[in-house]
Amino acid sequence: MTDGQITLTGIRAHANHGVLASERELGQLFSVDVSLDVAMDTVSDDLTHAVNYATVAQRVLNILTSEPVNLVETLVGRIADTVLAISPRVRSVQVTVHKPHAPVGVALDDVAVTCRKDAK
Repeated sequence: MTDGQITLTGIRAHANHGVLASERELGQLFSVDVSLDVAMDTVSDDLTHAVNYATVAQRVLNILTSEPVNLVETLVGRIADTVLAISPRVRSVQVTVHKPHAPVGVALDDVAVTCRKDAK
């Protein structure tokens, strides 16, 4: 096995996360970046010996569009836990959730929350 990394950038969806009633009612665009540190088989060329990144992307999208949460911190943690559970080959994961239209009262390009979790 080789130490490797799989990165998915910009998984996007309209979702209704946030503490304000308007965020829950109208929703907004969210984007997620995921980096997985994995035990990588670089020899077999067999999908069953790999972390399927289509599965990772779909599971991230499912969490992103599921029941709303108040805090992006909660959302990023749920995504990280879900990705870690996909395969024993996933050693750790770093997840960043972008909320570019966060209602913070000042002009800005993005609000992003990142967490890193290791497999147990």
